[in-house]
Amino acid sequence: MAKRKKLSTPDVVADSFMEELFQGLPPFTSAKAGEMISGTIIDIQKDKILLDLFGIYTGIISGRELRDRANTAKQLKVGDILKAYVIEEENPDGLVVLSLRKASEERTWEEFQEAFEKGTVISVRPHEANKGGLLLEIDNIKGFIPVSQLAPLHYPRVNGADALRILERLQKLIGVTFKVKIINLDKENGKLILSEKSALEEERKAVLQKLKIGQKVKGRISGIVKFGIFVAFEGLEGLVHISEIAWGHVSDPSEHGRLGDPVEVLVIGIDNDKISLSMKRLTPDPWIEAAKKFKVGQIIESEIARTTEFGAFIKLDTEINGLIHLSEVTDDPTIKDIRQILKIGDKVKAKIIAVEPEEHRIGLSIKALSETAPAKKTKAKKEKGAELSEGKVGVVEARETKVEATESQDGQTNLSDVKGVSAKVAAALEKGGYKTLDDLKKAKKEDLVALEGIGEKTAEKLLAL
Repeated sequence: MAKRKKLSTPDVVADSFMEELFQGLPPFTSAKAGEMISGTIIDIQKDKILLDLFGIYTGIISGRELRDRANTAKQLKVGDILKAYVIEEENPDGLVVLSLRKASEERTWEEFQEAFEKGTVISVRPHEANKGGLLLEIDNIKGFIPVSQLAPLHYPRVNGADALRILERLQKLIGVTFKVKIINLDKENGKLILSEKSALEEERKAVLQKLKIGQKVKGRISGIVKFGIFVAFEGLEGLVHISEIAWGHVSDPSEHGRLGDPVEVLVIGIDNDKISLSMKRLTPDPWIEAAKKFKVGQIIESEIARTTEFGAFIKLDTEINGLIHLSEVTDDPTIKDIRQILKIGDKVKAKIIAVEPEEHRIGLSIKALSETAPAKKTKAKKEKGAELSEGKVGVVEARETKVEATESQDGQTNLSDVKGVSAKVAAALEKGGYKTLDDLKKAKKEDLVALEGIGEKTAEKLLAL
């Protein structure tokens, strides 16, 4: 075994000198692929930048690796300290290959990770849409806002959930700035799931907590469907049911507003997150004036505005229609549909036989033109429990009605057997899935009004049974 050579005095002095020299230098750090590293810019050329790394290595950034989201390369000068991502520890030319592009991605991921962990709201702008939602890309990191995570103002409400119309609505949101929260982060696959709803959650809860029935609110129309108009306000959304759009008959809600239109509405119901709104109740009730203008016994002449199987509606005023029931036109038992006799546009003369502003009803009769005592006949009809409200056959006042009915085989009371519930109303209820009183107890007013043949007042009385 060879003996270790004993160092001479000059060798010891030299080693000591080198130790003192290195003590004054920063600690040596090697460049490792996948890490971030800092260096000093020593040269800037058109398509590359050279960096001094620890006075030991030279790093190079070139080509596409010079381009990042902030266009950092255009703002640099010799002598600047620059942080870059190590792609390759050493290329054939002995240089450390670096990237500004990847460095920007790493910083962005760090920002996203922090925002995800802290629940911070960030701003993004989608650049593409598909039927499932909105897509975006930041520093090669793909983000997605699902339709279900859009706030009410941006949610694409369309009739029948038509995929093409949903896509059309979403495409109009491309380029719009969204405030969102990250609800899922997948760095391995470079994907983010974002939510606009979550970003507005705190604001929404605070507004909902303060919201009161009878309060006026200003918002924008966020959706128009066949059964009403949705209005978004302060992160919340409520429904103006078709029966609450106007005092007169509304056949098409789209005739009363467009998407994005500003609108003022009245809060008429709050059931957890479900908010019921009204547009018509912020305008004078025309039926108050109608009671002064139209009187029982008065003869009017006007055109038929619309028809149903059981009656024809005559336009009396801008928002007031009177109903001529089939039974007030003919006694012929073979006539089952008034449209066999009358059609829209026909000009008819009729006598007013009932004016009930509280029920929003004016009853008319063609037969009464030749009768001497229409008032008694009208009273007799009311005693039978037949009530007409804007063309909807209703029930008598709950306080005047004693429920007398038979029970079904399972012990539940059939609505068709309840005294005061007309056959037409019972049929409409059964069609909507309400066959017994127990079924009716589970219903809400807006659910009943949505049924064919049942109006607002009728729905209220049914719920009072």
